[in-house]
Amino acid sequence: MPSSRTTAVSATGSTARPRRFLLTRRNLLILAAAVAVLVAGYLTLAAGHASAAAVLLVVGYCILFPIGIAL
Repeated sequence: MPSSRTTAVSATGSTARPRRFLLTRRNLLILAAAVAVLVAGYLTLAAGHASAAAVLLVVGYCILFPIGIAL
């Protein structure tokens, strides 16, 4: 009788290995900088400086987060 256990097989036919954490220290530092810039952007927005807040939020969301994920 066949075993009820199954092993995960990748597209290449080999058995799957356990996943490891793929973000390096550099990624985490860039993502931490993105969070810091976003917090500064929202605090600046709350203080009433909409133009400076917009710049900070765009840098955080559109530049730092994608770089932090991609590298």
